Formats: sequence, structure tokens, C-alpha cells
Amino acid sequence: MLQPDPVIHIAIADDHPIVIQGLKNLLEGVSHFSVTGCFTTGGSLMEALEQHPVDILLLDISLPDGSGILFCREIRKRYPATKVLAISNLSERSIIVQMMQNGASGYLLKTAAAKDILDCVHHALNNDTPVFSNEIRTIMEKPEPDAPAALPDLTKREKQILLLLAEGKKSAEIAAALFISPLTVKTHRATLLQKFGVNNIVSMVNLAKEYHFI
Repeated sequence: MLQPDPVIHIAIADDHPIVIQGLKNLLEGVSHFSVTGCFTTGGSLMEALEQHPVDILLLDISLPDGSGILFCREIRKRYPATKVLAISNLSERSIIVQMMQNGASGYLLKTAAAKDILDCVHHALNNDTPVFSNEIRTIMEKPEPDAPAALPDLTKREKQILLLLAEGKKSAEIAAALFISPLTVKTHRATLLQKFGVNNIVSMVNLAKEYHFI
């Protein structure tokens, strides 16, 4: 007589209830999957894990009380048996690398197909190799040697310019606000893009938010 598959306990942490509900419905469609906790903050997740560790955690990168990258590192330290799968709208290679370096077992896009997400969860349970949803796999297979391996080290002036860029200010406006020349602003902007390993302001601002620079 075949033995039933053991129950796999899964938690979801995301600050959007509609995303949580969609993932919960998808995962509980698998007979031996049980979603034992859904959380909208990292703090509530950490408190729950103390009482009820899980086999799989789907963890958003952006949470109201901190970065999923840092929560992932702490979770892997405290609960090494828990497989953490990042699930995000962000597809910047440097963010993916940071998440994996902090102990994640995989990285999925929220826009991934249902089958793709389930395949990744099954793979994470049965293998130690990193798992990626299809679009993330494509990104990671492309070489990008200049991607930052750690948080960029910014000067005080670079942080000032970064904040103003995040507000949508143009170079001339930033120059006027900081009493420097537009050419100096452009030089700092180019340096910032290089430090974050991206080629446009939008991507840089997204990364800066994830790293809690802004």
C-alpha cells in the first residue's frame, strides 16, 4: 500500500493580501501542501516561526518593516531546514544575487505562471540547487560581471543626489538645490549607476529602496 506524501508546511510573507490569497489558493491545491501561516510584515513572520517553523517560506523582498534580503539571512541562521524562496516583482540581477547570498533557495517573479511557481516549490523541496522562475533563470544565465556583490558604499554627496533623483529631480534642479554644477551632478549620477550595477535611474531607485538607502 502506497504511503501518502508527508505534509509540507508552507508560510507566505507579502505586504499585499491579494498576493497572499492567490499564492495560498495555488499552493493548497496540492494535496500534501498546507499553508500554515500568512504574514504582511517581517516581524510577525519571525514571531510565528519561533513557534511553528516551516518547510518552505515564500518571502517578498519588500516588507513594511524591513528588507526580505535581511529577513532571509536571519531566518536561514535560525532555521537552516527552512527553504526560503524569494517572490518579488523586482528582477534586478543584483537583488537576486543579494537574496541568494543571504541563503535563499530560489527566486520567483510574482508574474510567473502557476505551474512555474509550483515546479519551483517542488524542486526546492527535493534538491539543494538554486531554483528560479523562467524569467529569472534567463536573467541569471546572462553574464554580468560588473554586478555589485555587496551593498554599494556611498558618499554623503552621493546619498544626497540619490534622494533627489528618487524624488524625480532633474540634474539642473539637483545642482541648484545642492549649489553644485550640473556637470558635477551628472558625474555623480554616472558613478551611482555604476555602483548599483544598473543602467537607468528607475532601476537604481528600486535597488536603493530595497537596500534602505531611501
